[in-house]
Amino acid sequence: MADIIQLLPDHVANQIAAGEVVQRPASVVKELLENAIDAGADTIKLIIKDAGKTLVQVIDNGKGMSPTDARLSFSRHATSKIRNAEDLFQLHTKGFRGEALASIAAIAHVELKTKQPDDDVGTCLVIEGSNVTSQDVVVTPTGTSVSVKNLFFNIPARRNFLKSDAVELRHVMDEFHRVALAHPNISFAMYNNGSESFNLPVSNYRQRIVNIFGNKTNEKLVPVDEDTEVLKISGFVGKPEFAKKTRGEQYFFVNNRFIKSAYLNHAIASAFEGLLKNGTHASYFLNLNVDPQTIDINIHPTKTEIKFDDEHTLYALLRSAVKHSLGQFNIAPVLDFEHDPNLDTPYSYKNNQAQAPKIEVDRSFNPFKTETKFSGSSSGRQTTSFKPTPNNWDSLYVGLESKGNDTGDDSESDFSGLQFESEEETVSMFESEHPVETGSSTYQLHNKYIVSTIKSGMLLIDQHRAHQRILYEEFLKNITIKEATSQQLLFPLQLHFSSQDIEVVKQLKSDLEHTGFVFSKVDDGEVEITGVPVGVPESEVSIVLEQLISDVENEVPDSHFSATDLMAKSMAKSLAIKTGQTLKSDEQEYLVNKLFACKEPNMSPANRTAFVTMSVDELDKKFM
Repeated sequence: MADIIQLLPDHVANQIAAGEVVQRPASVVKELLENAIDAGADTIKLIIKDAGKTLVQVIDNGKGMSPTDARLSFSRHATSKIRNAEDLFQLHTKGFRGEALASIAAIAHVELKTKQPDDDVGTCLVIEGSNVTSQDVVVTPTGTSVSVKNLFFNIPARRNFLKSDAVELRHVMDEFHRVALAHPNISFAMYNNGSESFNLPVSNYRQRIVNIFGNKTNEKLVPVDEDTEVLKISGFVGKPEFAKKTRGEQYFFVNNRFIKSAYLNHAIASAFEGLLKNGTHASYFLNLNVDPQTIDINIHPTKTEIKFDDEHTLYALLRSAVKHSLGQFNIAPVLDFEHDPNLDTPYSYKNNQAQAPKIEVDRSFNPFKTETKFSGSSSGRQTTSFKPTPNNWDSLYVGLESKGNDTGDDSESDFSGLQFESEEETVSMFESEHPVETGSSTYQLHNKYIVSTIKSGMLLIDQHRAHQRILYEEFLKNITIKEATSQQLLFPLQLHFSSQDIEVVKQLKSDLEHTGFVFSKVDDGEVEITGVPVGVPESEVSIVLEQLISDVENEVPDSHFSATDLMAKSMAKSLAIKTGQTLKSDEQEYLVNKLFACKEPNMSPANRTAFVTMSVDELDKKFM
């Protein structure tokens, strides 16, 4: 039998490696930014076109490369970071596999310009699909510029798997944020389709966070600082009242390298136990410095997962450090039964000396005299007379009863002028179109299902999914017809978002206005709303927008759905009545009638069953 095993050609092997390293344009951004940092650059510029599908360019002012190194850097497993296997456990650099540039060059058009500080001219290298097409001498600034064009040009199947530009740009920004947050001592700039998205100067860690996520972030941060023999923790956590429903602002850095760890994330959640509302997640930006010998970075191609020698100790230290910071800054309540706050010395009196009190006594005062004169202030004298108490104390109450009867009213007439506050009226969730007759045919089961009778048997409706279907079709109709009703707010509602979230709101602004939102300002990290759709509570507006931004950025459910459909689904999901909410009988009737007036009442917008029927025959079989 003939031999069937053979070595793969280099271009095929590079494409296979590229499938592990380069999943989307954001992967290219990550590798190129890390190479720029390893080159010792203090100024890095990122240029993006069409969310990285057309162009990803990274320009740095690092030490550059020689012509030989420039050519060799695109070879597989070629690196300057390690020399032997032991170096894998003493890593202080970002890249070390030697696969990034070779993998990127296998699936894109790459142009490299680089020059060392001592050289007069640099090198320009052009590669297309692992094939070097030219290598020339060129005049270029000191440092390196790498341009990656037409990603996946020779693998159209992989290119078809890419999401929309909004989703891919979100992933690019996430990688940019991760690298920029880990290195506040480096200046970063990002340009998207010719416009500047970020310009981050050299700053401290707190200012870097504020520059990325907006000025309002500053008041949300609580510092965390703990130094032990095993672990050094520094950074910030967000205050509980600013927790979000999404996990967007959660960053772990181990030795200046971004990682993902569900185990350490659980430690943070445990520290916030009892402080967060259900379904919300705290923000954190934490740097962990450990001995490089105690971690293994080389367990995942993207190097975002790390294996620790002693995870349990790290868990305990991280949980304790965060809990201590929350208590130290009075974020978490502290139980101290022996502490008396009245004995605390105010800061303004901290360095003052105690003064003995001065007591003045009126020696001429005699309490047994019927009339006593004592000197008051310098403005005059005051006289106080003491009337003797009558021997018969019952006489004090004589005349009270007759005084009330003289008016001709009973004793309760004295309280006729009192006014009692009326109980607060609860606004009904639904506006009934028709008055509901007594003896309703609906019943709410466990505050989750609505039971209704039909001619053939019984109907069981999921109230949350049914209301989603109703709101979804209403929002979709309003956006399409562009005739939504808006309710003006007495005071404008101001919401604060990060710069990338503001870009999403700008894209959705016109469609949101068709649903009933009225915007007076969308810029500089702030959204000002003067009108909301009828039926949308003012307290729910921020939740609706946060959920909508999250769904658009993560493209839920998928790219083949229109933005209008996605918006209607997201808003319906946020505003629908929740499981566990008690409904009145007229609200139940309204929900049932509205559901069966929909075009597709049997399914929720997420294609889940909204109601089930049970016939009388099926019920009879249960009792056989």
